[in-house]
Amino acid sequence: MLRWLKKRSTHVEAGASGAPIAAAGGPPLQTVRTDPERLLKRLEWTVVRRLDGMLQGDYRTFFRGAGFDLADLREYVPHDDVRHIDWNVTARLQVPHVREHQEDREVAAWLLLDLSGSVDFGSANISKRMLSLEFSAVVARLLTRRGNRIGALIHSGSHQDDVFVQAKSGRRHVLHLMRSIDAASTGGTPHDATELGAVLSNGLAAIRRRSVIFVVSDFITLPGWDRSLSLLARRHDVVAVRLFDPLEIELPDLGMIALRDAETGELLWVDSSDPKFRQRFADAAADREQKLRDALARTGVDCLELATDEALDESLVRFLQFRKRRAQLSSGAFGAAAAAGTV
Repeated sequence: MLRWLKKRSTHVEAGASGAPIAAAGGPPLQTVRTDPERLLKRLEWTVVRRLDGMLQGDYRTFFRGAGFDLADLREYVPHDDVRHIDWNVTARLQVPHVREHQEDREVAAWLLLDLSGSVDFGSANISKRMLSLEFSAVVARLLTRRGNRIGALIHSGSHQDDVFVQAKSGRRHVLHLMRSIDAASTGGTPHDATELGAVLSNGLAAIRRRSVIFVVSDFITLPGWDRSLSLLARRHDVVAVRLFDPLEIELPDLGMIALRDAETGELLWVDSSDPKFRQRFADAAADREQKLRDALARTGVDCLELATDEALDESLVRFLQFRKRRAQLSSGAFGAAAAAGTV
């Protein structure tokens, strides 16, 4: 992936957006090709056990209720899903109220995985591809430990090669899911730029029953995907899982480097020792970050960010704490309203 071309020249791969996806120097990247059984055991000891103790079996912290039986009504608070507003009660009381539904005991979850060429990057010891595999294994094991089912739609750069894994339960199924993700590879052949919107549309067509869906991608893709994500979120409870590497945001001084687009194969030589060039790169990265955040905000979907230089369990703990606090604020607002006699 990365090789020295001259004394002060480096070859760095880049995603479709121009963000670099390989780093000069340092230890070689951890590849996806690994023993799923060994990896799962390590994750069970280092990540799953910690999250299992934190959740205490309440995996609904990862998502909202997916059932259809009305359980209660409460006042609307910021960040509530507007799809759950009860307009009849709102009109009668002149205060927005939302419906709370009784959750199904069994949860069906899906992973929509973007494993196109740009996820092969990682400037530390792990690539975004391996990070995607580890996250998928942890979520799958957390859910299947309580008899819940999980499946996957795996996109590896070409829609003809997309892999669909049926939702099932059990540890053996988790290993099968990991092997399927491990086997999904671009094979080193450049493809056209990723169309995440098409992947999301395929997921919407394939997954009929209301489910929890984790969209795992680096979101280096052609524009327009946010509309497909909004449509997906109308039917399902969706969490966007964004993979990124610090080198995609700030480029260090590496001298003359060749930036190769990992998805299209396009090659471009640049002088990274030029401060003005690095500043333009940082400005472009900041603009890309802002557009991504604006697009996610429009969809109303929560975003879990996973960085290649941060421990997976720390990222997951932070996300769970955020959702727990929001749930507590929502229940607190309902309790205050009930005490005041407004509900």
